[in-house]
Amino acid sequence: MIAAILAVYTLLATTLLPRLLARAHWSDRAPRLAISLWLAACASAIASAALASVATAVPADTLGHELAGLIEACFAMLEEGFDAASIPAGSWPALAASSLIMARAGFCTAAVLFTAWRERRRHAGMLRLLGRYNGELGATVLEYGEPLAYCLPGRRPETVVTTAALGTLSPECLAAVLAHERAHIAGRHHLVLALADGLSRAFPRLPLFTGARDEVVRLVELRADDVAARRHPRVHIAAALVSLATGRAPAFALGAAGETALARVRRMLQPAVPLCGYERATGLAAVALLVAGPAAIALAPGLSALVAHHCHSLSVLG
Repeated sequence: MIAAILAVYTLLATTLLPRLLARAHWSDRAPRLAISLWLAACASAIASAALASVATAVPADTLGHELAGLIEACFAMLEEGFDAASIPAGSWPALAASSLIMARAGFCTAAVLFTAWRERRRHAGMLRLLGRYNGELGATVLEYGEPLAYCLPGRRPETVVTTAALGTLSPECLAAVLAHERAHIAGRHHLVLALADGLSRAFPRLPLFTGARDEVVRLVELRADDVAARRHPRVHIAAALVSLATGRAPAFALGAAGETALARVRRMLQPAVPLCGYERATGLAAVALLVAGPAAIALAPGLSALVAHHCHSLSVLG
């Protein structure tokens, strides 16, 4: 029963949930919350699929009734050891499927992180040869004919601006662009993007993960714009985006411009009303529900048995 519920939950999460999230027009008003919601949905779908396999392999009453709940089961397993012979042979494929789901998600995400780290390292070496650090700007200036501004995140983050961008942007717009790039670094947006990209590669045909990747790419730029707008006028950010709209930063870097630049210009010039406290609390509750939902479903029989066990003990003592 639990396995069937988790399987249905996984199906709905991977097909219906991305449609609902894509229709959430409030995401532009709270990009950080929207990022959390997309990633929580991805984590929820993966967890429910893995737990459905485990629930298929391990009957609920094994955890619940024999050891009076999950807590007792965990302690007993530590004390007595795990008996593989107690699991039926037909359950091993389900356990293998659960392990495969988790391993594929972890491997693809790690592969994306490693590839991006390697490319950033190579590019940083090139910048040391061809670029020059400008202490006033706090950025590396690169001789290049295309107006670009981007950052290389990591343990030694670096902000890069080309000579063409210096000749195009006013001092105010340049300061706003640099603030945007530093917001990417401070927010560790490269890790968020790597996670979304890795999961979309792990499960390429599922709408939830492809939708999360596309939306996260857009939302991290909105988030960086909002952080930059705390210290710089929005009109300067908009003007900078227009000037840099044709530039393309390296794929492994985070650039100020991009395909969403024009939409972001309109957003800067016509800012929407931020979410109220109730709306933000509702969004946070949805994130918590998505993260905890599959585990709550999977553990429900064990928790019920635990409560029943303690109630029975209390009645005997009484």
